[in-house]
Amino acid sequence: MPPPRSTQIFVAVDTVDLATAAAQTAATDGVIPGIKLGLEFFMAHGPDGVRAVTSGTRPLFLDLKLHDIPNTVAGAARAVTPLRPTLLTVHAGGGAAMLRAALDAAGEASAKAGITRPRIIGVTVLTSLAEADMDAVGQRGPIADQAKRLAALAKSCGLDGVVCSPHEIAALRAECGDGFLLVVPGIRPTWAAAGDQKRVMTPAEAARLGADCLVIGRPITAAEDPAAAARRIAAEVVAAAPAA
Repeated sequence: MPPPRSTQIFVAVDTVDLATAAAQTAATDGVIPGIKLGLEFFMAHGPDGVRAVTSGTRPLFLDLKLHDIPNTVAGAARAVTPLRPTLLTVHAGGGAAMLRAALDAAGEASAKAGITRPRIIGVTVLTSLAEADMDAVGQRGPIADQAKRLAALAKSCGLDGVVCSPHEIAALRAECGDGFLLVVPGIRPTWAAAGDQKRVMTPAEAARLGADCLVIGRPITAAEDPAAAARRIAAEVVAAAPAA
């Protein structure tokens, strides 16, 4: 039997306001280990904004979901690697050549800078999509099968893991093994609204299923007391961990 898995939490700081981002980051310091900055924030403030709200001591998840021709994605991965993200996302649907280009470019850039390579994580199926959306976006369902295909592709290309909804955790763990990171958004405590997420699960449920990283935004950042909400979620995840 494998050892109990330690589930890490990233707070999703999704805002274009720099002061708000800094406040949300500060409010969770010492409670939530990691920070996730996504496309919305990055488009507004770029690398300087990332440096402004991250101290360098907390794991950074740079969730840019890169998706373009291999050369362009390689250039983008190379450009952001000096920001020292722990995790960097690319769309697994971009294909094998694009995935390998991102991985190679991040490796080259990190070696040149003398820093640790970011873990390249492939996005499978967005958690905002439901089964009824698959045909319209040209993907072959069911969602669980599409997520499994893309996860297998990502692993075959050497990626470090994938982003998946909590509902695909068990299947992808069985498909890809224990060393493959499963980064899971769509996390909603029972006391929080689901919002635009369609395939959701509680933090405790996702942790018990074997998620490596939980990405949680609005239940923390939109709470009246973000620090209290963060502590409550962290406690739920710790309580869900199996005994060693």
